[in-house]
Amino acid sequence: MPDEPSENISGGPGGGGQTTAFEAADPSSATRAEVVVDRLGDRYWRKAYGGQGGFECLVRTILSQNTSDKASQPAHDTLMARYGGSSDLAESLAAADREELVDAIRSAGLYNQKSKLIIGVAEEVLADFGSEGDFDRYVREASPSAVRSRLLEMKGVGPKTADCVLLFAGGRGGIFPVDTHVHRISRRLGLAPADADHEAVREYLERDVPAEKCGFGHTAMIQFGREFCTARKPACLDGPEACPMADVCEQVGVSPETGDVVDPSEAVKSD
Repeated sequence: MPDEPSENISGGPGGGGQTTAFEAADPSSATRAEVVVDRLGDRYWRKAYGGQGGFECLVRTILSQNTSDKASQPAHDTLMARYGGSSDLAESLAAADREELVDAIRSAGLYNQKSKLIIGVAEEVLADFGSEGDFDRYVREASPSAVRSRLLEMKGVGPKTADCVLLFAGGRGGIFPVDTHVHRISRRLGLAPADADHEAVREYLERDVPAEKCGFGHTAMIQFGREFCTARKPACLDGPEACPMADVCEQVGVSPETGDVVDPSEAVKSD
């Protein structure tokens, strides 16, 4: 995995969305997941997302698959500079020469596969919706369940990609995309069962975090995963004072006493 940037592209002052005040819950009556998200908001940001173009967001998220923001952001910028000048990005990409598209997105990795997927979704959007604008409107206005189901029918679009489009383009509340950081952290903290897959983690988080807090919960948890709860060396190995979540974490799969760190699902198997 390429080095992560210091800040994920959806957080902080330059990451899109609108800084918004959300009231912190009373810890004595809130779910532990909401307590965690409130604390993440205190440390990083509280934002309301939405407003990105649905098709552009879809393309951006495909570029981000299996790589970091540091690698995918330049690919997105080059793609937009080359193909985004027309009124309809989907038309430009559907008609793109694949080798030229490969050259534009090379920094994102898996460029042969991703170029095929991007051209494919562009063709599908035009065939089924007529234009990029009509697709964007569908993402904003149709029911979230219908949009998610339709996106999942597209080749190369998985649950995390579909949820990111719903969140960042559709501005839908109650959507908590689960990437590798969110999947790891939620199970380490004990917010979801240790053996839960990505979809099960999403269901637990969307059940236990208020709808309006899911968006910044997602982006801030990613940042927490980069700074503190990394895959191989979580901060708690240096002692409870090193991690701001120590008092609400079950440390599933992490043993500060021995320094051992395993995936939470492996910890359950060894019990």
